Amino acid sequence: MKNTIVVTSAGILAAISAVFQIVHLGYLSPWGMWIDLVAIPWILAYFLFGWRGALATSIVSAIIITLIAPSTWLGALMKWVATFSMWFVPFLYQKFSKLSLSDFRRPKVIAISVIFALILRGFLVIPLNYFYAIPIWTGMTPVQAIEFLPWWIIFGLNAVQGILEFSVAWMLIFRSKLERFCIWE
Repeated sequence: MKNTIVVTSAGILAAISAVFQIVHLGYLSPWGMWIDLVAIPWILAYFLFGWRGALATSIVSAIIITLIAPSTWLGALMKWVATFSMWFVPFLYQKFSKLSLSDFRRPKVIAISVIFALILRGFLVIPLNYFYAIPIWTGMTPVQAIEFLPWWIIFGLNAVQGILEFSVAWMLIFRSKLERFCIWE
């Protein structure tokens, strides 16, 4: 029964993510990165169902984004890699610190999770942008990409995106009473 609920819910959350991609509410930065709502369901899945729910939701969403977004597989891959840390770091923290879901109400737990998630996100997306995404999208060399877009802008935009995703998902779980539907391992 539990697996059926997680799989069904992951599908629903992936569909919501796809709708957010199609409607694409958000802000397009001058450097081409969107600050949007697309990955909020992925972090919501983590809070609802743990890492398996987040992984299933994010993979299905990335496949759908590949098929429907103008940025195709490259945009979906970059979104997946960037958002991975926003649910994986809290999972590691929860696992090794033996935290329960209710522990994520505490500001210290939230702060530690978000800070380390943003650091990992930066370590992942900065080199991926310079050596992979920007050269494919624009034809620039990595050196030109570094000159065009300083690392701190990539980190800053991703920090804003990560904080938005985590904050909205957290508020939906703990402020909107969705916590009662959580199935944690």
